[in-house]
Amino acid sequence: MNNKPTVILTCVFLAIAARTAPTAHSIDKPNIVFIFADDWGWGDLSCHGHPYVKTPNIDRLAKEGTDFHRFTVASGVCSPSRTAVMTGHFPARYNIDGHFAWVPSNAKRNMPDWLSPQAPLLPAFLQQSGYATAHFGKWHLSNNMIPDSPLPGKYGYDEYGAFNCAGEQMPVHEDAVNAIAFIEKRHHQKKPFFINLWMHEPHTPFHTVPKYRWRFRELEEPDNIYASVLSHADDRIGEVLDALDRLKLTDNTLVIFSSDNGPARATGPTELKLMHDTATGAGYGIAGARGITGGRKGYKSALFEGGVGVPFIARWPGRIAAGKVDNTSMLSAVDLLPTFCEIAGAKLPADYRADGVSQVATLLGKPTTTRSKPLFWKMQSSWPIRKSRPYHWVSWAIVHENWKLLANRDTTYSELYDITADPFEKINLHDQKPAIVRQLMQKIDNWKATLPESPSGDVFSDERFEPGSARK
Repeated sequence: MNNKPTVILTCVFLAIAARTAPTAHSIDKPNIVFIFADDWGWGDLSCHGHPYVKTPNIDRLAKEGTDFHRFTVASGVCSPSRTAVMTGHFPARYNIDGHFAWVPSNAKRNMPDWLSPQAPLLPAFLQQSGYATAHFGKWHLSNNMIPDSPLPGKYGYDEYGAFNCAGEQMPVHEDAVNAIAFIEKRHHQKKPFFINLWMHEPHTPFHTVPKYRWRFRELEEPDNIYASVLSHADDRIGEVLDALDRLKLTDNTLVIFSSDNGPARATGPTELKLMHDTATGAGYGIAGARGITGGRKGYKSALFEGGVGVPFIARWPGRIAAGKVDNTSMLSAVDLLPTFCEIAGAKLPADYRADGVSQVATLLGKPTTTRSKPLFWKMQSSWPIRKSRPYHWVSWAIVHENWKLLANRDTTYSELYDITADPFEKINLHDQKPAIVRQLMQKIDNWKATLPESPSGDVFSDERFEPGSARK
C-alpha cells in the first residue's frame, strides 16, 4: 500500500503545529509584571470594602487571581521597602533605614546615598536568565537631588523611565504607556519580560486630572482628590491588562499588585494647599491623604500592621486560583526575589542567601499558617511615644512563627502579639508571655549583631566630600 499521501499530510501537520505551538520560553518562562504602588493602604480598594474609592481594574485582578491578606513589606517607608524587593534582603543589611533624601540628610542618618548596583539584584538575575527587563515609574533607590547617583539602567534593566532618580524625570502618568510599548516590543521579539511598574499614586503631591475629579464630584474636596488619583492609577493598570489581553499574553503572565507601605496621613488638622516636588511637580499636599488600613494599627512610617500590611493580589490564569482569598499565609517582600526567580527558572549565585523564601507553592494554592523563617524590621523611630503618632515609636520588630514582637530603639519597652490569631494587634501579651519575649528579643539581638555599623562600598555622592579631598 502506498503511504506517500499520509506522510505528506503528516509533515504538513507537524510544520503547522511547530509554527503555532507555544514557544519554549512561553511555557518555561512566564512574563512577570510587578505593580508596586506608593502609600496605597490595604483598605484603599473597592474589593477591600472602601466606601467610595473605585478600583475596577485591580478588583479584576482579585476576581481572576488570589487576594493575599497577610502580605507585609520590609519597612514602613519607601526606599527600604523597595530595597527589600530588589535584593531579597532586609534593608538594614545596607544601612537603608529611611527614605533617600539629599546628601546631608542621608549622612546624618548614617545612610548611603543609593543602593549599590553591586548588590544582588532581582532584575539582573532575571536578565541573566534570558528576560527582557524594564522599570517604569518611581525609583527612590537614590534621589533626584543626587545627580551623581547611578541611573536605573545600572541595576539590570534593559529599559527604564523613572522619577526620584538622577537624570531626566519621567512624567508620573506615563508609566503605563511606556510599559505597554515595552510589552509590545518584547512580544514581537518573542522574548519573556519582567516589568517593575512602580506607580506614584497615592503619594504626595496628588497630581489630579479634571476627568477623575469629575468622576467623584459628589465628594468633599480632600476625598475627591484622593479618590481621583487612585481611580486614575487604576485606569492605567487597566490599560496594561487590556494590552496583555490584546496580545494574548494574559495566560502566560504573572501580574502582582501591591504597595510599598501603608497610607500616609497628616498628624493633625492640616490646610489643603498645593506643594511642589522636585521630581514630580506640583500637586496637593498631605491634607488630601485619606488612605485607610482596613482596621490595622498605624499608618505609613509605622511597623505595626497599618504601616507594613499592604494589598497583595496575584493573577496567573490556570496557575493561581481565581476569586480566592488567602487570609492565613504570611508572605513578605523579601520573598519576592526567590519567588520570581524560581518562577522564571533564574539561577541564583551559589553564595547568595535570601532573607526570604520562595512562595511559589503558596501562590499556587498551598496556604501556610505560621512563619518559620523570621522576619526582621529596623527603623529610626522616636521615643517616647508621642500622642500625635501613637504607633510610630517602634524601631525593632520580629515575626517568628505565630509571634510578633515590637520594641523601641533601646529595647526598654516592647509589645507582643499572636499575629496569627490577632492580626490587628489588639491584645498585647507581653506580660503573659515573658519567655516568648525573651526568646524573640534574643533573636533581635543576634540579628542586630550581623548588621553593619555604617554603609560601605561605592554608595556615596561626591557631595559628601570637601572639594579636592580624597573620597573616603
